[in-house]
Amino acid sequence: MTGFILAILFAATLLGLTTGESVAGEKTTPVQRHHSLTLEAAISLALKQNPDVLKAIHEIERTRGQVLQVRAQALPNVQAAGSYNQYQPELIGSGGGSFSNTGTGGSAFASGGSQDKSWRITLQVLQTIYSGGKVKAAVKIAELTQDTSHQLLRETASTVVASVRTQFYTALLNRELIKVAEESIVLLADQLRDQQNRFDAGTVPRFNVLQAEVELANARPDLIRAKNNFHIARLQLAKTLGLDTDDEPDVSGTLRMIPREVNLPRALAAARTNRAILRAQQNSVASGEQQITVAKAGYKPSLNADVGYEMLNSRSSRDLAKVSNGWYLGVNGTWAIFDGFQTRGNVDQAKASLASAKVGLADSIQQVELEVQKAYAQARVAREVIASQEKVVEQADEALRLARERLNAGAGTQLDVLNARVALTKARTTQKQALSDYNVALAEYDRATGAEVIQDPTIAALQVASPVGLFPRPRPALIQSE
Repeated sequence: MTGFILAILFAATLLGLTTGESVAGEKTTPVQRHHSLTLEAAISLALKQNPDVLKAIHEIERTRGQVLQVRAQALPNVQAAGSYNQYQPELIGSGGGSFSNTGTGGSAFASGGSQDKSWRITLQVLQTIYSGGKVKAAVKIAELTQDTSHQLLRETASTVVASVRTQFYTALLNRELIKVAEESIVLLADQLRDQQNRFDAGTVPRFNVLQAEVELANARPDLIRAKNNFHIARLQLAKTLGLDTDDEPDVSGTLRMIPREVNLPRALAAARTNRAILRAQQNSVASGEQQITVAKAGYKPSLNADVGYEMLNSRSSRDLAKVSNGWYLGVNGTWAIFDGFQTRGNVDQAKASLASAKVGLADSIQQVELEVQKAYAQARVAREVIASQEKVVEQADEALRLARERLNAGAGTQLDVLNARVALTKARTTQKQALSDYNVALAEYDRATGAEVIQDPTIAALQVASPVGLFPRPRPALIQSE
């Protein structure tokens, strides 16, 4: 027992020494809350946690329930009903009798004071026989609505993927700009030390030292801004990934250019065929056509049938155990000969909604084409800038080296060195920005053309479950352009 206590005291002493050393040396390790993510991992995480994606998935579940609700109008409706009634003798003995509600089978009349109790049980099947095409059109509208929710999920997922890629590349860019700013500060600090040493030796005036100090001070805000932009970029990425606001992800990777062929005519054709938002608009047009059918059903008759089996107490006896039972069949129909032009108004509204849906589809096509053209132009410009900057950084670095050698040899000036340093920083910044712009443009290009492939199994399964097909046949008269 004594040995066990001594072991505990020894371990506590070691722990105290370790803690004391950590506090004294200020080397305590903070709790690691950051996640190091690759681009692929970030995309996968966003598809599972992004709020917009989750809302789109719930919308699919809602529209699935809507389809079931509308289909119920076309299916038989089975109902069971029962009732029991009891009356005070004074009510029965008044001679006037009374009506008792017996559910769907009608009303039972208790008269002559013979009955003060009654019961009835009914099993009934109701079926719509003819509704002028209203029910069939309503079911089709519900299916189109559900398919629209699938298409909007696909569009939302593509938008989220493009946002993740854009924010990821923005974070990488700002991390690279921090390095550029730090390298610039290192060069300026070396320049300041060199000029200070020369001033101390009496070979340069005080002006050279002041000029180097001013340039160094002017470079520090660029580093501060780059760090702040990096922080904001990671916060934005965390929001898109559905992470906590205090949990900034660490991006893993480097900015680089992977050459890709981008062809504008093929991109426009692919966008018209693949963009989910256009498919959603096509569904709106198809729904508008079905709405006209629903509205025109008001001109036509409706026919319903019901069949059932009924059990009730015998009317000829006060004994509730005596039962009368049997089948019944009923058919009823209605036809609005004149409804005050209500149906005509409904048809006019449906036609106007259809015309508006067609205009919306045409506008969406133009918007998609504009997005493709912008992404194509941005990718082309960024690629040209990258090509123009391939040798500029090397040349600027060499120019700075030569300027410093000329200054050391007495053939150059400090201003030449500072100008060469500014040119090098600008060249590095332009190169990093062009690489980021190129990758961002490709992300937008993939989104705009509908080429983004969603690999998440949950979203893929929901897309396959679309009731009218993930890729319905496009309407050439509506989506083709000149």
